[in-house]
Amino acid sequence: MQSWDVVVVGLGAAGAATLHELATRGQRAIGIDQFVPPHSQGSSHGRSRIIREAYFEDPRYVPLVQRAWSLWEQLERASGRQLLQRTGGLTIGTSSSALLTGALRSAREHSLPHERWSHAQLVERAPAFLTALNSEAVFETRAGILDPERAISTLLARAQTLGARIETTTAMQSFTTVADGVIVQTSSGALRTKRLVLALGPWASTHLPELALPLTVQRNVLFWFAPRATPELFSPSRFPVFLFERAASEVWYGFPDTGDGIKVALHGVGDTTTPQAVNRDVASHEIERAREFLHTHLPAANGALRSSVTCLYTNTPDGHFIIDRHPMHPRVVVASPCSGHGFKFAPALGELIADLAGEDDNAVGWPLFSARRFLRPAPLHTPPSAL
Repeated sequence: MQSWDVVVVGLGAAGAATLHELATRGQRAIGIDQFVPPHSQGSSHGRSRIIREAYFEDPRYVPLVQRAWSLWEQLERASGRQLLQRTGGLTIGTSSSALLTGALRSAREHSLPHERWSHAQLVERAPAFLTALNSEAVFETRAGILDPERAISTLLARAQTLGARIETTTAMQSFTTVADGVIVQTSSGALRTKRLVLALGPWASTHLPELALPLTVQRNVLFWFAPRATPELFSPSRFPVFLFERAASEVWYGFPDTGDGIKVALHGVGDTTTPQAVNRDVASHEIERAREFLHTHLPAANGALRSSVTCLYTNTPDGHFIIDRHPMHPRVVVASPCSGHGFKFAPALGELIADLAGEDDNAVGWPLFSARRFLRPAPLHTPPSAL
């Protein structure tokens, strides 16, 4: 039986970043995935992801995203591959909207470079948008685009260069804790390890039924449209990534045209599903809902539909991640940086997860991400969308 310091199960954003960090630290580590990453079956795909500092969800995330930004840049230098593209970022809403108030709170608490735009300034500086007279915006300079597929492939390639092993098309079937570690049964045989990291994405509940974590898997759809007019308005040098709150439960986000079209998606509004049963087909009414948003607010972007794809959100009730040791098995680390906003943090979370998977039993994670908040009576948490 093969023996390792750490086995990482699941090589999406969190798992790939953790494997890379473990290899950087000289750990004998292996990562396994039931598919061939990067893949489109879970949450770590879609050609582009937003990275932003004025974090409307909660100002406590700001130092984490700042650390992640630094680590992404280090990975770019080490690999010679571009992973980040700075475009600036717009958060659009009203003076009382959750997005605007949350972004301003984070910007002010952490002294982030930002500008608050009136409706007149929004019209002047972001002419592609049509917005209501009571709309305002926060513009931040340190925001942009991450390439998720390239980021994961780069993390995994660097991990291998540093000595990690990767086995794809290999599924975990079960794990059993023993006196000196964990035995992991996989579709390719058994692995013995001192520590186990479970970065399972939407498959977490399937493999961790004993915890009864209140995770729900949500189906969301991403769209790419060709510009209908004035394509130069949507170039990365002129069109920032954006978050746009139309109502308390309707937040759209989008990206400039980097070659595939203008990407837009509705954040966190989709059917509850499972990764086994998810409908991968995109319905005409879903396309029409995206078109209605473009027609109303970005009419020059409302051209031909170039492509669409489904993406899975694994959501917690409070919108915060779960990154913690298994309450019953301290050699096992559960990593679920989820709820549709985790990708940007991946390398910083890789450090945190690697700490928990190390030899120091006294290492502690962030209380914000504790699994134990769902395992005992706890006060109500405020969802990020209401901050």
